[in-house]
Amino acid sequence: MDLGIVKRAGRKPVVIGFLTFLFPVTLNLIVAGILSGKREMDRVLLKSIWHVAIFQAVTSFHVIVCLLADLKLVNSELGQLAISSSMISGMCSWGLVIVTLFITELKHEPFWILLCPLSLIFLIFYVLRPLMVKMIAKTPEGKQVKEGYMLSIFIMVLGTAFLSEVLGHHVVFGATALGIAVPHGPPLGTALENKIESFVSSILLPSYFVLSVSRVDLFSIHSETVFVITVFGLTSFIGKVLGGMLPALFFKVPPVEAFSLGLLFDRQMYSMMVINMLFVSGTFTPVIKFLYDPSRHYKASNKRTIHHTCLNMEFRVLAGIYHQDSTPSMIRLLEISNPTAKTPMCCYIVHLVQLVGSLSPLFMYHEPGATAKLPTKDCGRIINAFRLYEQESNGNVIVNLFTSISPFASIHEEVCRLAVEKRTSVVIVPFHMQWRLHGIEDITEARAVNRHILAKAPCSVGILVDRDTLSASKHHFVYKIGIIFVHGRDDREALAYGLRMAKHAKVSLTVIHLIDPAEGAVQSLDMDLDDDIITEFKAACAGKNRHSYITEFVKDSVELITVIRSVQNSYDLILVGRHHRSFSPIFVGLTEWNEFPELGFLGDVLASSDSQCQVSVLVVQQQVYRAGDRMNSAKNLLEDSAETVEIIFESTQGWKDIEISRHRMQPR
Repeated sequence: MDLGIVKRAGRKPVVIGFLTFLFPVTLNLIVAGILSGKREMDRVLLKSIWHVAIFQAVTSFHVIVCLLADLKLVNSELGQLAISSSMISGMCSWGLVIVTLFITELKHEPFWILLCPLSLIFLIFYVLRPLMVKMIAKTPEGKQVKEGYMLSIFIMVLGTAFLSEVLGHHVVFGATALGIAVPHGPPLGTALENKIESFVSSILLPSYFVLSVSRVDLFSIHSETVFVITVFGLTSFIGKVLGGMLPALFFKVPPVEAFSLGLLFDRQMYSMMVINMLFVSGTFTPVIKFLYDPSRHYKASNKRTIHHTCLNMEFRVLAGIYHQDSTPSMIRLLEISNPTAKTPMCCYIVHLVQLVGSLSPLFMYHEPGATAKLPTKDCGRIINAFRLYEQESNGNVIVNLFTSISPFASIHEEVCRLAVEKRTSVVIVPFHMQWRLHGIEDITEARAVNRHILAKAPCSVGILVDRDTLSASKHHFVYKIGIIFVHGRDDREALAYGLRMAKHAKVSLTVIHLIDPAEGAVQSLDMDLDDDIITEFKAACAGKNRHSYITEFVKDSVELITVIRSVQNSYDLILVGRHHRSFSPIFVGLTEWNEFPELGFLGDVLASSDSQCQVSVLVVQQQVYRAGDRMNSAKNLLEDSAETVEIIFESTQGWKDIEISRHRMQPR
């Protein structure tokens, strides 16, 4: 657990977390007082009614985080709020439980015996935790934790559990306290998770569930007990929903999200009882999934594309980095995007790191000159490289650096949300396979991330198949860029990016236009748009010998592949569109076998395992603009047309920052 969440929590999660603890506990205690005073009941039930009231009202941080992970909501705004709030609520809940047990045992045991668990906690946090911190300090950065250290921690687990039992408390007490004391994240938290996660998830946890359910005797349940437990369940449910909803509404959280937040805080209450836990798992989880869709927060309400970004205005790019080896090529790609004083570029660089060894995701902004501790060694190298690039750009580029440490199943939510907030025109991420001198490195989990970004990004998307040819060409006099243009909006987006690159003094751009003679007689709006951007390219590059336009006639997929193979190694970078008309004769056969569907037909030909291509490829997809988005666009037309770029100049350093100001202006 990252206990730092409590320190970093703002006002909103503190208020929500405290109220989701206070409301159900208060309601349950009131009901317990009423039931115990006015209703004749079984002596055992009457004796335990106060304990039942408190235990059903508690909230577990771990349960909520696991539920959010299952729903892939960890990176959503609701998920971040729920994680911070549940940490506060969970600490209050378990603090109340410990105090309750302490007071109960005080009636039967000497006072000094009750100090034993406090001494165990002191041992764990002031003796064992410092030992674990020393283990981390002695582990070289980037290296695995020694097996001896791992063995010693397993001995600590058994030892604290044994001491807890000897001192008269549950065996889980000592082990749980030790788990909280373990420093989260790499290298120790990561090593522990990698070592025992499969064993715990596949063997211990199912065994625990079977053992727990085997103790359930449905025939021993009396109607009186059912009534009391049901009443507590109902009041606790109401308390948790109100405790989550009311403060959320006060902080102007949308009602549906506020209700979803209340349902999230309700799960652990029912999890205390096996039967109700099955009901909750089968009911509330799909309800939350149905009510809350994080992607609707970044659905596009206007065009965010390279094609629709004026060449004489600021160009905003969000680039994702999985590994530091992608940094040189990404910097070269940004460099040839032609940032100048008149056409500045604002770059948002996000280092995407898989969350391992911790329950809490982290999203960090790296301020220039800050000396804060970096989460990984790669992160420091990436930051230094991009800061150096920013310094060498003579004020034409502003770089904002972030690190996102999250589960890869939902990390795309962070990327998409940042793209909306910063109004970027394109998101560029590396392909999951990366060619290096020692061979091909495959970051398998990144493939799903790229697919999610392609499906949900609020702007255009580029996938960079990096073969190091782009970064290696930095010493050449000219960057040779090739664009294979067939038809469609994605090809137009790729050519629009090429037009921006063509303005760079060290870029030589070649457009290879593949034409199917059979489609020449058919005219459509899509073809008219293709002709328009081709004409724009010819006009912009007229009289510039370093740029060229080549027409190739192809009538089937065989001729298409022949043309591609004849030019595939003639450039430092090749740009292609992702989507094309699959029914076109020139793509017949390519649609039947596709190794990498996320790259489209042409990208797959250039990146597949049997390809002889040895240069980098950028696959471009224009922003997915759905019918529902167009309705939102019409609704928000005045707001979208009121966006202007306000550039703040400084006399010595040129433009330094870009802010968006909203004021009245006429729509274009």
